[in-house]
Amino acid sequence: MHRWSQLFIPTLREAPADAEVASHKFLVRAGYIRQLAAGIYSYLFLGQRSFNKIVAIVREEMDRIGQEFYLPALHPRELWEASGRWSVMGDNMFRLKDRKGADLCLGFTAEEVMTEIARKELRSYKQLPQIWYQIQSKFRDEPRPKSGLLRVRQFLMKDSYSFDIDPAGLDISYQKHRDTYRRIFDRCGLKYLVIEAHSGAMGGSQSEEFMVYAPAGEDQVVSCAKCGYAANLEKATSKLDPVEDLPEEGDGNPVEVHTPGMRTIEEVARFLGVSPKNKIKTLALMIDSKEEKSGKPTSRAVVALMRGDHQMNEAKLATALAGKETRPMQDEEIRQLFRSPAGFLGPIGIEWAKSLEDHGRPILLVDKALEGRTNLIGGANREDYHLKNLTPGKNFQATTYADLRGVASGDPCPNCGSPLKMDTAVEIGHIFKLGYKYSRSMGARVLDKNGKEVTPIMGSYGIGIERILTAAIEQSNDENGFCLPPQIAPFDIVITPTNVSDQKLKSTAEDISARLESAGYDVLLDDRDERPGVKFKDADLVGIPFRVNVGKKVTEGTVEVVRRSTRESADVSIGEIAEHFQKILGPTHQ
Repeated sequence: MHRWSQLFIPTLREAPADAEVASHKFLVRAGYIRQLAAGIYSYLFLGQRSFNKIVAIVREEMDRIGQEFYLPALHPRELWEASGRWSVMGDNMFRLKDRKGADLCLGFTAEEVMTEIARKELRSYKQLPQIWYQIQSKFRDEPRPKSGLLRVRQFLMKDSYSFDIDPAGLDISYQKHRDTYRRIFDRCGLKYLVIEAHSGAMGGSQSEEFMVYAPAGEDQVVSCAKCGYAANLEKATSKLDPVEDLPEEGDGNPVEVHTPGMRTIEEVARFLGVSPKNKIKTLALMIDSKEEKSGKPTSRAVVALMRGDHQMNEAKLATALAGKETRPMQDEEIRQLFRSPAGFLGPIGIEWAKSLEDHGRPILLVDKALEGRTNLIGGANREDYHLKNLTPGKNFQATTYADLRGVASGDPCPNCGSPLKMDTAVEIGHIFKLGYKYSRSMGARVLDKNGKEVTPIMGSYGIGIERILTAAIEQSNDENGFCLPPQIAPFDIVITPTNVSDQKLKSTAEDISARLESAGYDVLLDDRDERPGVKFKDADLVGIPFRVNVGKKVTEGTVEVVRRSTRESADVSIGEIAEHFQKILGPTHQ
């Protein structure tokens, strides 16, 4: 029997000064966690009990579709170089050297390690499909740790990986994970949604995020109340209203117009009497990297063209550039490429790369909103001048067209045209169709049915264990504390005798605790010699879903049962207390 008086549950009346979001405040106040350093936390007794329950649910569901591994947290540099991610990860990766000077890193995902196992061990289509998973600590050198367990440098993650012989097999493995994730989050008592997502540095053809609406969330979710469309802001699109193009002037060739001192989209549009929708916005950027062999710093120009009234989404830009990071061009770099000061930049007169692999020339990305447009207005690459009659595909050739446009609240839904709304949310899970990115780069091969050597196709799937707990708290809290779903709460029920000096109340409380434990429930007996008000406040604070108050009514053979989430209370016969909870929670509440 767990007795509060014998446990370490260091509750606090005040939240730490740096706690801004509800889950951070209450996890500290309830004695679940303590901070060791920025973004690094110790999980105390109550916290660890909750995490153990979450892990048990995740493991049970994952065991239905996959096999559990346990991989090293220390990874050799060579693995990450083989996949091309050693340099891409930049400062986000913890790096270290061993005593012999060999480079290592702390893994924050395990595509490379799993692919290395597959490369060495899988030989034939007969061994496929495979789904391998692990639950282990991951590490990320987060630049701005904050919000408690939402943005940390060490975290617990379930990550799994699928290997299939062809895309049809990957579709099946992906759907298995999608269904499994739904069962996991349903069992954890979360209200969540599944949205289209952007794959980021993971790469791949398709990904979806499992999100929980929460004020503390750092992700923006775009959704339509009418048709159910939902997507991460980094992936979201909206329907574009038709725009009337300007009439062609002269012989249809670009026409130079004097725009003295007019540098911004709005200034030029107003000066020429046109809408910003007929203007081209030119964004000048650079990719900084290092040559693979020499390590010598190198830079490449990237120019993105947007419709004048649109804003570029940074994540969409990164996707278009295969995950490469960019920075704004400096004045000297702008003049070197455009032969013009900023404010008058455009795509004319520059030989653009024909593909992203054409490394000798600058990249020209054109937003899809400009595809098919005619007679636009853009910079002339000459101070105080702009050009009319600019038509993509005729007057300049894009390296590639890409969706670069950010979506705003109120934009029309891409499916039904209804206004889109934007909300903040917490990501709790993410599933990816990786394709051949890792298996091909790392040389994984198997023989197909015809004896031909082929590359297996992969998927990657993650769940943030801590994020399940934080999302549950964000979803259900008030000024006094929070309430966890019974499936993931450290205890199902707290038994609270109002006066432990009263032998009748004390013995009754112990009897009730024993009965409920025998019925299979996790019970905490608050046997502390404290005032009832103190005990009630602590019980409200620590997230236990039910409280049984053992007080004066024991003389009538009843106790008061309080449901934390609704504050509803009911008098229940002591002799029928186990049956009462079986009706509410079921015998195993799964």
